[in-house]
Amino acid sequence: MEDRHSATRTISAVMAITLLGKVMGLYRDHLLAVHYGMGMEANAFYTASRIPRVFFDAVFASAIAACFIPVFSEYLEQKGKKEAYRFAGCFITIIALLTGVLTLAGMAFPQPLVALFADYEDPQTTALAISLTRTMFPTVLFSGVAFSLVGVLQAQDHFTAPALMSALSNLVIIAYFLFLDQSMGIYGLALAYLLGWFLQGLIQVPPLRRLGYQYRPGLDFRSPGMKKVFALMGPVMVSTWVQPINLVINSRFGSRLYGGAGVSAMEYSTNLYLVIAGTFILSITNVIFPKLSRLTAGGQQGDFRDTLRQTVHSSLFFVLPMAAGLMAVARPLVSFLYGGGEFGQGAVEVTASALSWISLGMAGYALQNILSRAYFARQQGRGPLVAGALSIGVNLLLCMALVGPLEVRGLAIASAVSSTVYALLLIVPMEREGQGFLDRALCLDFFKMLAAAAVTGLTAWLLLGWLGSVLPAGKMGELLSLALCAGGGVAVYFGVTLSMGMEEAAMTAALIKRLLKRG
Repeated sequence: MEDRHSATRTISAVMAITLLGKVMGLYRDHLLAVHYGMGMEANAFYTASRIPRVFFDAVFASAIAACFIPVFSEYLEQKGKKEAYRFAGCFITIIALLTGVLTLAGMAFPQPLVALFADYEDPQTTALAISLTRTMFPTVLFSGVAFSLVGVLQAQDHFTAPALMSALSNLVIIAYFLFLDQSMGIYGLALAYLLGWFLQGLIQVPPLRRLGYQYRPGLDFRSPGMKKVFALMGPVMVSTWVQPINLVINSRFGSRLYGGAGVSAMEYSTNLYLVIAGTFILSITNVIFPKLSRLTAGGQQGDFRDTLRQTVHSSLFFVLPMAAGLMAVARPLVSFLYGGGEFGQGAVEVTASALSWISLGMAGYALQNILSRAYFARQQGRGPLVAGALSIGVNLLLCMALVGPLEVRGLAIASAVSSTVYALLLIVPMEREGQGFLDRALCLDFFKMLAAAAVTGLTAWLLLGWLGSVLPAGKMGELLSLALCAGGGVAVYFGVTLSMGMEEAAMTAALIKRLLKRG
Protein backbone atom coordinates (compact mmCIF):
# COMPACT_ATOMS: atom_id res chain seq x y z
CA MET A 1 0.00 0.00 0.00
CA GLU A 2 2.87 2.37 0.87
CA ASP A 3 4.50 1.68 -2.52
CA ARG A 4 1.24 2.49 -4.24
CA HIS A 5 0.85 5.77 -2.34
CA SER A 6 4.48 6.65 -3.12
CA ALA A 7 3.92 5.97 -6.81
CA THR A 8 0.73 8.06 -6.69
CA ARG A 9 2.60 10.98 -5.12
CA THR A 10 5.38 10.72 -7.69
CA ILE A 11 2.92 10.57 -10.57
CA SER A 12 1.01 13.54 -9.14
CA ALA A 13 4.18 15.63 -8.86
CA VAL A 14 5.32 14.69 -12.35
CA MET A 15 1.83 15.38 -13.69
CA ALA A 16 1.76 18.84 -12.10
CA ILE A 17 5.13 19.76 -13.65
CA THR A 18 4.16 18.23 -16.98
CA LEU A 19 0.87 20.13 -16.90
CA LEU A 20 2.78 23.37 -16.38
CA GLY A 21 4.83 22.61 -19.48
CA LYS A 22 1.75 21.67 -21.48
CA VAL A 23 -0.11 24.84 -20.47
CA MET A 24 2.90 26.85 -21.52
CA GLY A 25 2.85 24.86 -24.77
CA LEU A 26 -0.76 25.91 -25.29
CA TYR A 27 0.21 29.53 -24.82
CA ARG A 28 3.10 29.01 -27.24
CA ASP A 29 0.66 27.61 -29.82
CA HIS A 30 -1.73 30.48 -29.11
CA LEU A 31 1.03 32.97 -29.91
CA LEU A 32 1.92 31.03 -33.06
CA ALA A 33 -1.72 30.99 -34.14
CA VAL A 34 -2.19 34.72 -33.51
CA HIS A 35 1.06 35.64 -35.29
CA TYR A 36 0.93 33.23 -38.22
CA GLY A 37 -2.55 31.62 -38.31
CA MET A 38 -2.81 28.94 -41.00
CA GLY A 39 -0.83 30.88 -43.58
CA MET A 40 2.17 29.88 -45.66
CA GLU A 41 4.74 30.47 -42.92
CA ALA A 42 2.79 28.45 -40.33
CA ASN A 43 2.32 25.51 -42.71
CA ALA A 44 5.99 25.52 -43.74
CA PHE A 45 7.14 25.84 -40.13
CA TYR A 46 5.00 22.96 -38.91
CA THR A 47 6.29 20.73 -41.71
CA ALA A 48 9.90 21.71 -41.02
CA SER A 49 9.64 21.24 -37.26
CA ARG A 50 7.94 17.87 -37.68
CA ILE A 51 10.55 16.31 -39.99
CA PRO A 52 13.51 16.12 -37.55
CA ARG A 53 11.13 15.16 -34.74
CA VAL A 54 9.73 12.26 -36.75
CA PHE A 55 13.19 11.03 -37.76
CA PHE A 56 14.39 11.13 -34.17
CA ASP A 57 11.28 9.32 -32.95
CA ALA A 58 11.55 6.68 -35.66
CA VAL A 59 15.25 5.92 -35.35
CA PHE A 60 16.49 6.83 -31.87
CA ALA A 61 13.59 7.37 -29.46
CA SER A 62 13.00 3.62 -29.33
CA ALA A 63 16.63 2.88 -28.47
CA ILE A 64 16.57 5.38 -25.63
CA ALA A 65 13.09 4.92 -24.17
CA ALA A 66 12.51 1.24 -24.83
CA CYS A 67 15.98 -0.33 -24.93
CA PHE A 68 18.30 1.76 -22.77
CA ILE A 69 16.20 2.00 -19.60
CA PRO A 70 15.54 -1.78 -19.24
CA VAL A 71 19.20 -2.66 -19.88
CA PHE A 72 20.47 0.15 -17.63
CA SER A 73 18.05 -1.00 -14.89
CA GLU A 74 19.38 -4.54 -15.29
CA TYR A 75 22.93 -3.24 -14.83
CA LEU A 76 21.91 -1.34 -11.69
CA GLU A 77 20.20 -4.42 -10.23
CA GLN A 78 22.88 -6.97 -11.09
CA LYS A 79 26.22 -5.14 -11.54
CA GLY A 80 25.95 -1.91 -9.55
CA LYS A 81 26.23 1.80 -10.31
CA LYS A 82 29.81 1.84 -11.56
CA GLU A 83 29.19 -0.61 -14.39
CA ALA A 84 25.79 0.93 -15.12
CA TYR A 85 27.33 4.39 -15.50
CA ARG A 86 30.09 3.00 -17.73
CA PHE A 87 27.43 1.46 -19.96
CA ALA A 88 25.51 4.79 -19.97
CA GLY A 89 28.63 6.69 -21.10
CA CYS A 90 29.12 4.29 -23.98
CA PHE A 91 25.47 4.48 -24.97
CA ILE A 92 25.36 8.30 -24.89
CA THR A 93 28.53 8.54 -27.00
CA ILE A 94 27.15 6.21 -29.66
CA ILE A 95 23.77 7.97 -29.73
CA ALA A 96 25.50 11.37 -30.06
CA LEU A 97 27.58 10.10 -32.99
CA LEU A 98 24.61 8.54 -34.78
CA THR A 99 22.33 11.54 -34.27
CA GLY A 100 25.16 13.83 -35.39
CA VAL A 101 25.51 11.91 -38.66
CA LEU A 102 21.74 12.00 -39.22
CA THR A 103 21.72 15.74 -38.49
CA LEU A 104 24.38 16.42 -41.11
CA ALA A 105 22.55 14.26 -43.66
CA GLY A 106 19.24 16.03 -43.00
CA MET A 107 20.82 19.47 -43.32
CA ALA A 108 22.51 18.46 -46.57
CA PHE A 109 19.44 16.92 -48.24
CA PRO A 110 16.22 18.54 -46.94
CA GLN A 111 14.45 18.63 -50.33
CA PRO A 112 13.46 14.94 -50.57
CA LEU A 113 12.39 14.97 -46.92
CA VAL A 114 9.98 17.85 -47.46
CA ALA A 115 8.66 16.14 -50.60
CA LEU A 116 7.98 13.03 -48.51
CA PHE A 117 6.09 14.92 -45.81
CA ALA A 118 4.11 17.46 -47.85
CA ASP A 119 2.64 18.00 -51.29
CA TYR A 120 2.05 21.76 -51.34
CA GLU A 121 0.64 23.35 -54.48
CA ASP A 122 2.42 26.61 -53.67
CA PRO A 123 6.18 26.41 -54.50
CA GLN A 124 6.91 29.25 -52.03
CA THR A 125 5.61 27.15 -49.13
CA THR A 126 7.75 24.22 -50.26
CA ALA A 127 10.87 26.40 -50.59
CA LEU A 128 10.37 27.89 -47.12
CA ALA A 129 9.79 24.44 -45.62
CA ILE A 130 13.07 23.22 -47.16
CA SER A 131 15.02 26.16 -45.75
CA LEU A 132 13.47 25.84 -42.29
CA THR A 133 14.09 22.08 -42.25
CA ARG A 134 17.79 22.66 -42.83
CA THR A 135 17.81 25.18 -39.96
CA MET A 136 15.97 22.94 -37.49
CA PHE A 137 17.59 19.55 -38.13
CA PRO A 138 20.12 19.87 -35.25
CA THR A 139 17.06 19.15 -33.09
CA VAL A 140 17.88 15.48 -33.73
CA LEU A 141 21.31 15.75 -32.09
CA PHE A 142 20.05 17.79 -29.13
CA SER A 143 17.16 15.35 -28.61
CA GLY A 144 19.44 12.32 -28.69
CA VAL A 145 21.70 13.65 -25.95
CA ALA A 146 18.84 15.06 -23.83
CA PHE A 147 16.75 11.90 -23.86
CA SER A 148 19.78 9.70 -23.11
CA LEU A 149 20.44 11.77 -19.98
CA VAL A 150 16.75 11.55 -19.10
CA GLY A 151 16.97 7.75 -19.30
CA VAL A 152 19.75 7.70 -16.69
CA LEU A 153 17.65 9.84 -14.34
CA GLN A 154 14.33 8.05 -14.81
CA ALA A 155 15.86 4.61 -14.32
CA GLN A 156 16.87 5.83 -10.84
CA ASP A 157 13.43 7.30 -10.05
CA HIS A 158 14.43 10.93 -10.60
CA PHE A 159 11.67 12.59 -12.61
CA THR A 160 11.68 16.32 -11.80
CA ALA A 161 14.30 17.56 -14.27
CA PRO A 162 12.94 15.39 -17.12
CA ALA A 163 9.44 16.70 -16.42
CA LEU A 164 10.72 20.30 -16.57
CA MET A 165 12.09 19.90 -20.11
CA SER A 166 8.90 20.99 -21.83
CA ALA A 167 8.35 23.98 -19.55
CA LEU A 168 11.88 25.29 -20.13
CA SER A 169 11.82 25.01 -23.92
CA ASN A 170 8.34 26.55 -24.08
CA LEU A 171 9.52 29.45 -21.90
CA VAL A 172 12.28 30.18 -24.42
CA ILE A 173 9.82 30.17 -27.34
CA ILE A 174 7.25 32.30 -25.50
CA ALA A 175 9.96 34.85 -24.68
CA TYR A 176 10.89 34.91 -28.36
CA PHE A 177 7.31 35.64 -29.42
CA LEU A 178 6.94 38.40 -26.86
CA PHE A 179 10.23 40.20 -27.53
CA LEU A 180 11.87 39.19 -30.81
CA ASP A 181 9.35 37.82 -33.32
CA GLN A 182 8.57 41.14 -34.98
CA SER A 183 12.23 41.75 -35.78
CA MET A 184 13.44 38.19 -36.51
CA GLY A 185 10.38 36.47 -37.99
CA ILE A 186 9.94 32.77 -38.75
CA TYR A 187 13.67 31.99 -38.95
CA GLY A 188 14.18 33.45 -35.50
CA LEU A 189 11.39 31.18 -34.27
CA ALA A 190 13.26 28.16 -35.68
CA LEU A 191 16.39 29.23 -33.78
CA ALA A 192 14.36 29.68 -30.59
CA TYR A 193 13.13 26.09 -30.93
CA LEU A 194 16.73 24.90 -31.30
CA LEU A 195 17.81 26.81 -28.18
CA GLY A 196 14.92 25.29 -26.24
CA TRP A 197 15.97 21.76 -27.21
CA PHE A 198 19.60 22.45 -26.29
CA LEU A 199 18.57 23.65 -22.83
CA GLN A 200 16.45 20.53 -22.32
CA GLY A 201 19.64 18.49 -22.19
CA LEU A 202 21.54 21.07 -20.15
CA ILE A 203 19.08 21.02 -17.22
CA GLN A 204 19.62 17.27 -16.75
CA VAL A 205 23.27 17.82 -15.77
CA PRO A 206 22.87 19.13 -12.16
CA PRO A 207 20.69 16.22 -10.91
CA LEU A 208 23.01 13.74 -12.66
CA ARG A 209 25.97 15.24 -10.80
CA ARG A 210 24.08 14.88 -7.51
CA LEU A 211 23.66 11.18 -8.30
CA GLY A 212 27.41 10.89 -8.80
CA TYR A 213 27.22 10.48 -12.56
CA GLN A 214 30.07 11.88 -14.66
CA TYR A 215 30.00 11.37 -18.37
CA ARG A 216 32.91 9.32 -19.67
CA PRO A 217 32.86 8.68 -23.42
CA GLY A 218 33.17 5.15 -24.74
CA LEU A 219 32.77 3.33 -28.03
CA ASP A 220 32.52 -0.29 -26.92
CA PHE A 221 29.97 -1.57 -29.43
CA ARG A 222 30.65 -5.13 -28.30
CA SER A 223 29.92 -4.72 -24.60
CA PRO A 224 27.13 -7.00 -23.28
CA GLY A 225 24.90 -3.99 -22.65
CA MET A 226 25.29 -2.52 -26.13
CA LYS A 227 24.81 -5.96 -27.72
CA LYS A 228 21.54 -6.30 -25.84
CA VAL A 229 20.45 -2.79 -26.87
CA PHE A 230 21.19 -3.51 -30.53
CA ALA A 231 19.39 -6.87 -30.33
CA LEU A 232 16.31 -5.17 -28.88
CA MET A 233 16.54 -2.09 -31.06
CA GLY A 234 15.49 -3.64 -34.37
CA PRO A 235 11.99 -4.90 -33.55
CA VAL A 236 11.42 -2.19 -30.94
CA MET A 237 12.45 0.55 -33.37
CA VAL A 238 10.03 -0.68 -36.03
CA SER A 239 7.24 -0.99 -33.46
CA THR A 240 7.72 2.64 -32.38
CA TRP A 241 7.49 3.86 -35.99
CA VAL A 242 3.70 3.90 -35.67
CA GLN A 243 3.28 7.49 -34.55
CA PRO A 244 6.06 8.96 -36.75
CA ILE A 245 4.86 7.18 -39.88
CA ASN A 246 1.25 8.08 -39.16
CA LEU A 247 2.39 11.70 -38.80
CA VAL A 248 4.00 11.51 -42.23
CA ILE A 249 0.82 10.03 -43.72
CA ASN A 250 -1.45 12.59 -42.07
CA SER A 251 0.85 15.47 -42.96
CA ARG A 252 0.95 14.51 -46.63
CA PHE A 253 -2.83 14.12 -46.87
CA GLY A 254 -3.32 17.30 -44.82
CA SER A 255 -1.09 19.32 -47.16
CA ARG A 256 -3.70 18.77 -49.89
CA LEU A 257 -6.54 20.27 -47.84
CA TYR A 258 -7.53 23.95 -47.68
CA GLY A 259 -4.51 25.11 -49.67
CA GLY A 260 -2.11 23.34 -47.33
CA ALA A 261 -3.82 24.54 -44.12
CA GLY A 262 -4.80 20.95 -43.26
CA VAL A 263 -1.25 20.56 -41.90
CA SER A 264 -1.74 23.42 -39.43
CA ALA A 265 -5.25 22.27 -38.49
CA MET A 266 -4.02 18.80 -37.55
CA GLU A 267 -0.98 20.22 -35.75
CA TYR A 268 -3.01 22.65 -33.63
CA SER A 269 -5.65 20.03 -32.80
CA THR A 270 -3.10 17.30 -32.07
CA ASN A 271 -1.07 19.59 -29.81
CA LEU A 272 -4.19 20.47 -27.83
CA TYR A 273 -5.23 16.82 -27.69
CA LEU A 274 -1.80 15.82 -26.37
CA VAL A 275 -1.92 18.52 -23.70
CA ILE A 276 -5.09 16.99 -22.31
CA ALA A 277 -4.33 13.29 -22.85
CA GLY A 278 -0.54 13.40 -22.88
CA THR A 279 -0.12 15.21 -19.57
CA PHE A 280 -1.86 12.38 -17.77
CA ILE A 281 -0.69 9.38 -19.80
CA LEU A 282 2.96 10.34 -20.28
CA SER A 283 3.29 11.22 -16.59
CA ILE A 284 2.11 7.70 -15.76
CA THR A 285 4.25 5.88 -18.32
CA ASN A 286 7.40 7.84 -17.42
CA VAL A 287 7.03 6.71 -13.78
CA ILE A 288 5.69 3.19 -14.34
CA PHE A 289 8.09 2.09 -17.10
CA PRO A 290 11.25 2.06 -14.94
CA LYS A 291 9.29 0.22 -12.23
CA LEU A 292 8.09 -2.42 -14.71
CA SER A 293 11.68 -2.79 -15.96
CA ARG A 294 12.92 -3.41 -12.41
CA LEU A 295 10.13 -5.92 -11.72
CA THR A 296 11.12 -7.80 -14.88
CA ALA A 297 14.81 -7.75 -13.93
CA GLY A 298 13.85 -9.12 -10.50
CA GLY A 299 11.60 -11.85 -11.90
CA GLN A 300 8.51 -10.48 -10.10
CA GLN A 301 5.93 -11.36 -12.75
CA GLY A 302 2.95 -11.35 -10.39
CA ASP A 303 3.71 -7.83 -9.22
CA PHE A 304 4.29 -6.87 -12.86
CA ARG A 305 0.78 -7.95 -13.89
CA ASP A 306 -0.83 -6.32 -10.84
CA THR A 307 0.96 -3.02 -11.55
CA LEU A 308 -0.02 -3.15 -15.21
CA ARG A 309 -3.67 -3.93 -14.44
CA GLN A 310 -3.97 -1.11 -11.91
CA THR A 311 -2.30 1.33 -14.30
CA VAL A 312 -4.68 0.43 -17.14
CA HIS A 313 -7.73 0.61 -14.85
CA SER A 314 -6.86 4.02 -13.41
CA SER A 315 -5.87 5.43 -16.80
CA LEU A 316 -9.17 4.44 -18.41
CA PHE A 317 -11.06 5.89 -15.46
CA PHE A 318 -9.67 9.35 -16.16
CA VAL A 319 -9.14 9.23 -19.93
CA LEU A 320 -12.66 8.20 -21.00
CA PRO A 321 -14.42 11.27 -19.51
CA MET A 322 -11.63 13.48 -20.87
CA ALA A 323 -12.38 12.23 -24.38
CA ALA A 324 -16.13 12.68 -24.00
CA GLY A 325 -15.79 16.17 -22.58
CA LEU A 326 -13.29 17.24 -25.22
CA MET A 327 -15.61 16.16 -28.02
CA ALA A 328 -18.40 18.23 -26.48
CA VAL A 329 -16.47 21.49 -25.98
CA ALA A 330 -13.97 21.34 -28.88
CA ARG A 331 -15.30 24.43 -30.65
CA PRO A 332 -15.26 26.96 -27.76
CA LEU A 333 -11.96 25.51 -26.52
CA VAL A 334 -10.22 26.06 -29.86
CA SER A 335 -11.78 29.50 -30.22
CA PHE A 336 -10.67 30.53 -26.73
CA LEU A 337 -7.10 29.27 -27.07
CA TYR A 338 -6.31 30.04 -30.69
CA GLY A 339 -8.94 32.42 -32.02
CA GLY A 340 -7.97 35.98 -32.88
CA GLY A 341 -5.45 37.77 -35.05
CA GLU A 342 -4.53 35.64 -38.07
CA PHE A 343 -6.54 32.70 -36.73
CA GLY A 344 -10.06 33.45 -38.02
CA GLN A 345 -13.42 31.68 -37.67
CA GLY A 346 -12.72 29.37 -40.60
CA ALA A 347 -9.53 28.17 -38.94
CA VAL A 348 -11.42 27.69 -35.66
CA GLU A 349 -14.09 25.53 -37.29
CA VAL A 350 -11.61 23.30 -39.13
CA THR A 351 -9.36 22.82 -36.09
CA ALA A 352 -12.32 22.16 -33.75
CA SER A 353 -13.67 19.55 -36.13
CA ALA A 354 -10.31 17.76 -36.18
CA LEU A 355 -10.01 17.95 -32.38
CA SER A 356 -13.48 16.55 -31.79
CA TRP A 357 -12.99 13.50 -33.98
CA ILE A 358 -9.41 12.74 -32.98
CA SER A 359 -10.60 12.57 -29.37
CA LEU A 360 -12.34 9.29 -30.19
CA GLY A 361 -8.93 7.63 -30.06
CA MET A 362 -7.88 8.92 -26.64
CA ALA A 363 -8.45 5.61 -24.83
CA GLY A 364 -6.53 3.80 -27.57
CA TYR A 365 -3.71 6.34 -27.28
CA ALA A 366 -3.54 5.74 -23.53
CA LEU A 367 -3.52 1.96 -23.82
CA GLN A 368 -0.97 1.81 -26.62
CA ASN A 369 1.48 3.93 -24.61
CA ILE A 370 1.06 1.86 -21.45
CA LEU A 371 1.04 -1.57 -23.09
CA SER A 372 3.96 -0.90 -25.42
CA ARG A 373 6.01 0.08 -22.34
CA ALA A 374 5.01 -3.22 -20.74
CA TYR A 375 6.38 -5.12 -23.75
CA PHE A 376 9.57 -3.07 -23.77
CA ALA A 377 10.07 -3.57 -20.02
CA ARG A 378 10.04 -7.32 -20.72
CA GLN A 379 12.49 -6.69 -23.55
CA GLN A 380 9.97 -8.01 -26.06
CA GLY A 381 9.53 -6.16 -29.34
CA ARG A 382 7.66 -8.56 -31.62
CA GLY A 383 4.15 -7.81 -30.31
CA PRO A 384 4.39 -4.04 -30.78
CA LEU A 385 6.12 -4.62 -34.14
CA VAL A 386 3.20 -6.58 -35.60
CA ALA A 387 0.54 -4.37 -34.00
CA GLY A 388 2.29 -1.22 -35.20
CA ALA A 389 2.60 -2.38 -38.78
CA LEU A 390 -1.08 -3.30 -38.96
CA SER A 391 -2.21 -0.01 -37.39
CA ILE A 392 -0.14 1.99 -39.91
CA GLY A 393 -1.91 0.10 -42.70
CA VAL A 394 -5.29 0.90 -41.13
CA ASN A 395 -4.42 4.60 -40.93
CA LEU A 396 -3.27 4.75 -44.56
CA LEU A 397 -6.34 2.93 -45.90
CA LEU A 398 -8.72 5.09 -43.87
CA CYS A 399 -6.98 8.29 -44.99
CA MET A 400 -7.35 7.21 -48.62
CA ALA A 401 -11.02 6.39 -48.08
CA LEU A 402 -12.11 9.25 -45.80
CA VAL A 403 -10.09 12.38 -46.58
CA GLY A 404 -11.88 12.96 -49.89
CA PRO A 405 -15.46 13.00 -48.56
CA LEU A 406 -14.75 14.13 -44.97
CA GLU A 407 -11.62 16.30 -45.39
CA VAL A 408 -9.90 17.00 -42.04
CA ARG A 409 -12.50 14.93 -40.18
CA GLY A 410 -11.36 11.94 -42.21
CA LEU A 411 -7.76 12.51 -41.12
CA ALA A 412 -8.81 12.72 -37.47
CA ILE A 413 -11.01 9.62 -37.65
CA ALA A 414 -8.22 7.63 -39.34
CA SER A 415 -5.80 8.65 -36.58
CA ALA A 416 -8.26 7.75 -33.82
CA VAL A 417 -9.12 4.34 -35.29
CA SER A 418 -5.44 3.55 -35.87
CA SER A 419 -4.61 4.22 -32.20
CA THR A 420 -7.46 2.02 -31.04
CA VAL A 421 -6.51 -0.83 -33.37
CA TYR A 422 -2.90 -0.63 -32.16
CA ALA A 423 -4.01 -0.91 -28.53
CA LEU A 424 -6.31 -3.87 -29.19
CA LEU A 425 -3.59 -5.72 -31.10
CA LEU A 426 -1.21 -5.26 -28.15
CA ILE A 427 -3.70 -6.89 -25.78
CA VAL A 428 -4.20 -10.07 -27.83
CA PRO A 429 -0.66 -11.59 -27.56
CA MET A 430 -0.52 -10.79 -23.84
CA GLU A 431 -3.74 -12.63 -23.14
CA ARG A 432 -2.86 -15.54 -25.43
CA GLU A 433 0.49 -16.08 -23.66
CA GLY A 434 -1.00 -15.81 -20.17
CA GLN A 435 0.78 -12.51 -19.42
CA GLY A 436 -2.29 -10.31 -19.67
CA PHE A 437 -4.28 -8.24 -17.24
CA LEU A 438 -7.88 -8.65 -18.42
CA ASP A 439 -10.44 -10.23 -16.15
CA ARG A 440 -14.19 -10.09 -15.69
CA ALA A 441 -14.00 -7.29 -13.09
CA LEU A 442 -11.87 -5.03 -15.31
CA CYS A 443 -14.13 -5.55 -18.33
CA LEU A 444 -17.23 -4.80 -16.26
CA ASP A 445 -15.60 -1.66 -14.85
CA PHE A 446 -14.67 -0.54 -18.37
CA PHE A 447 -18.30 -0.60 -19.48
CA LYS A 448 -19.29 1.28 -16.33
CA MET A 449 -16.69 3.94 -17.09
CA LEU A 450 -17.83 4.11 -20.72
CA ALA A 451 -21.45 4.65 -19.70
CA ALA A 452 -20.48 7.30 -17.14
CA ALA A 453 -18.28 9.05 -19.73
CA ALA A 454 -21.18 9.12 -22.21
CA VAL A 455 -23.38 10.76 -19.57
CA THR A 456 -20.57 13.24 -18.88
CA GLY A 457 -20.21 14.18 -22.54
CA LEU A 458 -23.96 14.59 -22.96
CA THR A 459 -24.10 16.78 -19.85
CA ALA A 460 -21.30 19.02 -21.13
CA TRP A 461 -22.93 19.29 -24.56
CA LEU A 462 -26.36 20.23 -23.14
CA LEU A 463 -24.80 22.68 -20.70
CA LEU A 464 -22.79 24.28 -23.49
CA GLY A 465 -25.91 24.81 -25.58
CA TRP A 466 -27.75 26.47 -22.69
CA LEU A 467 -24.79 28.64 -21.65
CA GLY A 468 -24.44 29.94 -25.20
CA SER A 469 -27.78 31.66 -24.86
CA VAL A 470 -27.12 33.31 -21.48
CA LEU A 471 -23.41 34.16 -21.41
CA PRO A 472 -21.82 37.09 -23.28
CA ALA A 473 -19.90 36.51 -26.50
CA GLY A 474 -16.13 36.81 -26.66
CA LYS A 475 -13.24 35.35 -24.70
CA MET A 476 -14.79 35.91 -21.27
CA GLY A 477 -17.99 34.13 -22.27
CA GLU A 478 -15.99 31.23 -23.74
CA LEU A 479 -13.87 30.95 -20.58
CA LEU A 480 -16.93 30.90 -18.30
CA SER A 481 -18.65 28.40 -20.56
CA LEU A 482 -15.65 26.07 -20.57
CA ALA A 483 -15.20 26.32 -16.80
CA LEU A 484 -18.86 25.59 -16.07
CA CYS A 485 -18.99 22.71 -18.56
CA ALA A 486 -15.82 21.21 -17.08
CA GLY A 487 -17.07 21.59 -13.53
CA GLY A 488 -20.48 20.15 -14.36
CA GLY A 489 -18.95 17.25 -16.29
CA VAL A 490 -16.53 16.36 -13.49
CA ALA A 491 -19.30 16.47 -10.88
CA VAL A 492 -21.56 14.24 -12.96
CA TYR A 493 -18.82 11.73 -13.77
CA PHE A 494 -17.66 11.31 -10.19
CA GLY A 495 -21.23 11.17 -8.96
CA VAL A 496 -22.16 8.44 -11.43
CA THR A 497 -18.98 6.39 -10.90
CA LEU A 498 -19.25 6.73 -7.11
CA SER A 499 -22.79 5.33 -7.28
CA MET A 500 -21.39 2.45 -9.39
CA GLY A 501 -18.83 1.64 -6.70
CA MET A 502 -15.71 2.52 -8.70
CA GLU A 503 -12.52 2.38 -6.60
CA GLU A 504 -10.97 5.56 -8.03
CA ALA A 505 -14.14 7.56 -7.33
CA ALA A 506 -14.21 6.30 -3.73
CA MET A 507 -10.53 7.21 -3.28
CA THR A 508 -11.16 10.69 -4.68
CA ALA A 509 -14.14 11.19 -2.36
CA ALA A 510 -12.07 10.10 0.63
CA LEU A 511 -9.28 12.48 -0.36
CA ILE A 512 -11.73 15.39 -0.63
CA LYS A 513 -13.14 14.58 2.80
CA ARG A 514 -9.65 14.57 4.34
CA LEU A 515 -8.82 17.90 2.72
CA LEU A 516 -12.07 19.44 3.96
CA LYS A 517 -11.36 18.24 7.51
CA ARG A 518 -7.90 19.79 7.41
CA GLY A 519 -9.45 23.03 6.16
